[in-house]
Amino acid sequence: MTDLKPHLDHAHVRDLLKSMIRIRHFEDKCAELYTQQKIRGFLHLYDGEEAIASGIIPLLDNKDRVVATYREHGHALARGVPMGAVLAEMYGKSEGCAGGRGGSMHLFSRDQNFYGGNAIVGGGLPMAVGLGLADHLEQTKAVTACFFGEGAVAEGEFHESLNLATLWKLPVLFVCENNGYAMGSALNLTESETDISIKAASYGLNAETVDGMDIVAVEAAARRALKHIRDTGEPCFLECKTYRFRAHSMFDAQLYRSKDEIAEWRRKGPIVRFQTWLEKTGLLHAKEVSEIIAEVDAEIAEAVAFAEAGTDEPLENLTNHVMSGIRPPAPSPVTPGASTNTTYREAIKAGIVDALTRDDRVFLMGEDVGHYGGCYAVSKGLLDQFGADRIRDTPLSESGFTGAGIGAAIAGMRPIVELMTVNFSLLALDQILNTAATLRHMSNNQFGVPVVIRMATGAGKQLAAQHSHSLEGWYAHIPGLRVLTPATMEDARGMLWTALEDPDPVLIFENVMLYNREGDLAENAGPVDIDKAAVRRTGTDITLITYGGSLFKTLDAAEVLSNEGISTEVIDLRTLRPLDMDTIIASIAKTHRALIVDEGWKTGSIAAEIGMRLAEEAFFELDAPLARVCSEEVPIPYPQHLEQAAIPQTAKIIDTARNLMTVQP
Repeated sequence: MTDLKPHLDHAHVRDLLKSMIRIRHFEDKCAELYTQQKIRGFLHLYDGEEAIASGIIPLLDNKDRVVATYREHGHALARGVPMGAVLAEMYGKSEGCAGGRGGSMHLFSRDQNFYGGNAIVGGGLPMAVGLGLADHLEQTKAVTACFFGEGAVAEGEFHESLNLATLWKLPVLFVCENNGYAMGSALNLTESETDISIKAASYGLNAETVDGMDIVAVEAAARRALKHIRDTGEPCFLECKTYRFRAHSMFDAQLYRSKDEIAEWRRKGPIVRFQTWLEKTGLLHAKEVSEIIAEVDAEIAEAVAFAEAGTDEPLENLTNHVMSGIRPPAPSPVTPGASTNTTYREAIKAGIVDALTRDDRVFLMGEDVGHYGGCYAVSKGLLDQFGADRIRDTPLSESGFTGAGIGAAIAGMRPIVELMTVNFSLLALDQILNTAATLRHMSNNQFGVPVVIRMATGAGKQLAAQHSHSLEGWYAHIPGLRVLTPATMEDARGMLWTALEDPDPVLIFENVMLYNREGDLAENAGPVDIDKAAVRRTGTDITLITYGGSLFKTLDAAEVLSNEGISTEVIDLRTLRPLDMDTIIASIAKTHRALIVDEGWKTGSIAAEIGMRLAEEAFFELDAPLARVCSEEVPIPYPQHLEQAAIPQTAKIIDTARNLMTVQP
């Protein structure tokens, strides 16, 4: 696409009109099928907005990418996703474009570079930035087109994404489909500034407003924007003013607007407007329009037949594609060579250097990771060593840059995203939970998310309640993630290596109290197995199960207990999801007693999960009740004596273990 002006010859105007009619008639049929309960859940129709998808998407090259919103049937059809596969997906059939796993709001097609609809308002914007970042780093000259409604403008992710894309000069075309209503709220009721292109322009990117009901104007604006992106590598923004003729979704009674308002907009709708002009100018005749309608209706009939004949996925496939079925091979054991005394901090840094040196796709991104050297000085000096493209300082926009890392990973990069502390990760929870953890499953294994997200966790530095969380157990609750908790020098360095080879999202929690810990690390230390727990001390009387920052307290407790004649085995979980229950149960079969030490709060803790699993799977191996030592049920206090009392300590571990040993089988 090099021309700036649309060539309105006969073939082109016919294609434009057919594309809009195809979307409109398809969705009319979808509405009918919804009333018959053949399509279920939410159904958001594109009726009235067809000129936008039809005017922009055909201009994209095959290598370009499309990120859509939950109102994405028109985008999928315009991109070339087969209509039968789209409708079968909406039926929930295995022949659907996402195997029936996504439904109406989550259409995917790897073949068409269609990265799906997104049910979270504004949720696709950071992903689009990440896809653009990958293309920028690999110099592919591809463009990512991201479609969203004006309701997304109120979300923080909108602002974070535009800022990042402009700051980093990324090839993203942002398309705001301003249909006037965010669900049931008119724009002037929710925004102090209703000119959305002004908001976009404030970030310094090229922004334009266009009549979204005029397909020729939309195409012309898109041509200008795409040329600018391809020439400069910088983002552009199009605000397409349009109107949705139907309800927000099929559940919507539309009490917030009048029938007269809808009728007025219908009279200037994109299809009637373009078709009337074509017939008046003689570019297209009524007979040809009838032929287009007949072609479209025949295709729709075939799509309905295809969907109706679709099959349900067998129940035994329920848990398919939560994680990749292809796992990297476990690292081969290496005889440790000469060792060097180092710190946990430096071991992590060595792992990052290994990764950056070994794989050009790897880059580190996060708040203050570059010029400042990281909040905990893990990345100090790496900016000078590897440059700003690979050690990327980000704004304080956790959702935006985490989502960008996720998008870059989907595109084939291997980003290491550093969230400064675990409490900040809650600002990125939407991207971690709703995109990283779900994309493989919802896309039916078409897209994976091989991102690594590191964060500091734990208490002990008098940082008070808002900086002293141990939330790794929360994340271990989420299917689709791997959750690692390295405690030793070897794991601090080697887990990152293995995590970057994993095809799925991996979260690494680094306890703040370990950064200054010193120890020996073999100079030939390499990747470690992230699927297995480790027995750090063997014993026969009681098993102490722990992880992360509590490991060394637990080992100290075990030493005291062993000196008292209690033979104590210590298991370092290392990985909280998936749990290595085989190693735990094998130990319980030997000791018949279990004490779990967990720095998280007791209620809903990972300790509770392990305890229940032992009750389910190894109940008859137990000679005593299960016990646990967790943080007290209180926000972690600031005063040191209260802080220390709130989190597990060696003395409490010892006392609890002693009491457990007094229980007779």
